Parts: sequence; structure tokens; C-alpha cells
Amino acid sequence: MRYASIRKLDISNGEGIGASLFVQGCHFHCKNCFNKDTWDFDGGKEWTKDVKKKFMQLTESSYIKRISILGGEPLANENLKDVFDLITDLRSKYPIKRKIGTIYSYGNNYKHNILTRNSDEIRLSYPEKTIWLYSGFTWEQIMYPVVTDDFNPERDKFLKMRREIVKQCDVLVDGRYEEDKRDVTYHWAGSTNQRVIDVKKTLEQGSVVLWENQ
Repeated sequence: MRYASIRKLDISNGEGIGASLFVQGCHFHCKNCFNKDTWDFDGGKEWTKDVKKKFMQLTESSYIKRISILGGEPLANENLKDVFDLITDLRSKYPIKRKIGTIYSYGNNYKHNILTRNSDEIRLSYPEKTIWLYSGFTWEQIMYPVVTDDFNPERDKFLKMRREIVKQCDVLVDGRYEEDKRDVTYHWAGSTNQRVIDVKKTLEQGSVVLWENQ
């Protein structure tokens, strides 16, 4: 994979102050795209282990509340493996922790914590960090792709990887940029056809739930 740029203090691509990675390469070529320089898969700079390490370290800063992956197209086949590895490492570094409940046993005079499922999630070590992914693919195209042939292991591998990447994120901003639907007042997206999706709630409820400012 190649990348176009890294923003250390990004306030445009998600809620709060974030660290953002712009991957290189996109097949969509949306009319009047804001990031045309990221279209060429051979452009930008090489995404190396050292660059990844520095980006991971950047996310540790206490003022970073959000990590955004955009581009370019993070879910393009050419970028999937490295994006999958990055998102997996980020999710491991900043895992979701269920709300803590406390059980008291007065007879034995001890207490212990249990993990309980709750939609109000908190982070294990960094409670205010979220992971955002921007893609020209829609939620439906990612989760429920329409396939035309019966057996294609390579295609199925890519489709599964896309789903797994999204499932590890907090927010998906989906859909191609459409110039005629541009709205500068629309938070976190360029055009109103794009949705800012709460991934966890959407998976739980089985229909798209939009992200609400936390």
C-alpha cells in the first residue's frame, strides 16, 4: 500500500481532534473530488513498517480523540491487506471495554468486577478514542454485496476483509461524493448522500443508525 499524507491535528474528518491517514489510490474518481491527488495507486509514499509504527505512536497522544482512515479508497482491493492490519492493530491497542458492573458479596466480604454488555462503551485504556473509516462503498455494498458468479475465492476474500475492517470501526462514512448534493453545513461528510454511520448500533439493530455526537 501507498499513502498520500498523515494529518497530526485533524479537525475536519470526524468528531474531535484526530490523527488521520490518507491512503493512496481510488477507482471511484468522483466528480470534483476534494482529493484527486490520491487517485493514482502509484502516487504518494510507501507505507512501511516504520511509517505504520510512527502513526500508531501518534495516536497515543492524549489530545487525539479520534483516528480516521480515508483517502483515496481504504477499501480498494489494492489497499485492503494493509488497512486490515492497521485497523486490527488499532482496535487491539484501543479495545472496546464493556461498561463495568460491580458485584458485592457481603458474606465473604469481597467484591469483584464483571463485564456487562452495554451500548455505552468505554475504552480500556484510552476511553475517548474512536476509529472512523471513510469509503466510497455504501454500507449495503460492504455488508450485503451482490455477486454475479458462484465461485470466486479471491473475490470472496476481499469482500470478507471489507466487512471485517468495517466491523472493527466505530464510524463508517459511506458513499461516493456527489457534487450536486454538496452541503458545507453537513458534518463529517462532503455530500448529503453520504451517511455517518454508528457501526456498533447498526450491527446490533440490523438497520442503519446514524452517529450522534458523543
